[in-house]
Amino acid sequence: MATRHLAPLRLPLIFFKTLSPPRPLSRPFPRSLARSFAVSSMASPPSSKKVLVPIANGTEPMEAVIIIDVLRRSGADVTVASVEKDLRVDACWGVKLVADALVADCAGSAFDLISLPGGMPGAANLRDCGVLESMVKKHAENGGLYSAICAAPAVALGSWGLLKGLKATCYPSFMDKFPSDTVAVESRVQVDGKAVTSRGAGTAMEFSLVLIEHLYGKDKAAEVAGPLVMRPHHGVEFAMKELNRVEWKFNGTPNILVPIANGSEEMEAVMIIDILRRAKANVTVASVEDKLEIVASRKVKIVADTLLHDASKQQYDLIVLPGGLGGAKAFANSETLINLLKKQAGSNKLYGAICASPAIALEPHGLLKGKKATAFPPMCDKLSDQSECENRVVVDGNLITSRGPGTAMEFSLVIVEKFFGREKALDLARSLVFM
Repeated sequence: MATRHLAPLRLPLIFFKTLSPPRPLSRPFPRSLARSFAVSSMASPPSSKKVLVPIANGTEPMEAVIIIDVLRRSGADVTVASVEKDLRVDACWGVKLVADALVADCAGSAFDLISLPGGMPGAANLRDCGVLESMVKKHAENGGLYSAICAAPAVALGSWGLLKGLKATCYPSFMDKFPSDTVAVESRVQVDGKAVTSRGAGTAMEFSLVLIEHLYGKDKAAEVAGPLVMRPHHGVEFAMKELNRVEWKFNGTPNILVPIANGSEEMEAVMIIDILRRAKANVTVASVEDKLEIVASRKVKIVADTLLHDASKQQYDLIVLPGGLGGAKAFANSETLINLLKKQAGSNKLYGAICASPAIALEPHGLLKGKKATAFPPMCDKLSDQSECENRVVVDGNLITSRGPGTAMEFSLVIVEKFFGREKALDLARSLVFM
């Protein structure tokens, strides 16, 4: 039995240009996040704020989905708008998303925030959309809050002249793309006036909570942060609790099945898919519904690669379930999926789950019998063995479980470590700006 630490991580605190003296964030905001946030408390009525999140072919799906999901948790009215000719966009890493509207259809609407995800060529596609450029410029001229992450601060906002004289950050390899009139800084999240910028997928939750703080205030940001099960200390370390260690074997390239359903937690699903594909695993996304497109827990529309019925004809090195209460219930009620999982476990092959799924999908079907596991905190009382519930990622032989959206990146990186080794996981974590 051992606790495996991937590495101590050292990152600068987030620095913000504030509009008023900072005050401490109230718990349940993680202490480290509270210390690093020095954003002004902007008094706002609890009415729904209108937010536009444009997406494009080549958008980084983790960033887009995290922004949408986290902001919708705050009660914001988020419109996901495609800059392409169709609502469906082909995001990075083979993830397919369906927007709520076309950007052109949103041109006459007013928003409290416009937030651009990154990814390439997604950021360039956003930049080249004349309708979007006009909307963001007009929004900024009217004093609206605008933001961008990863490549988008330099590629889109910078090229539109919206960071002139401001401090801003972006993905490390794009820092030299900022115009000379932008003050480039290496903060994980940077606020200057009405512009909020951030570095990459590994900072997207922090970024989204800062946006909530500007829209609704510190108390709402803290309220949203608690159920995310965020890292208690950003940039310090991430770890797994490992018991009954076995080598995770595969031939050539690991084949991984990620089922999704209506009500699946979109952040967890997309992080698992995105990160494992970055690691060069062969990931099949299978819908347990009767069609490919599913509507996730915060109404993000994701298109699967195939239906579960067809995917079940193949064999997999790992089957891993995202959470979300509705999705976990759909998994538990899928005879095809449960039979697949029972065969997987019976053959000592690899399987795993995060958030609600360990308790709702695995436990009732005997798939945690004799195993140590964790789950979403309010679901842990459904586990017959709760002894390891406080751990963020638990590996027990051929089983891996985790707690929630805020642990999904660690969960995915531990899977990478188990398949490909620690150094590969560390390199990937650095590329995500997770460390």
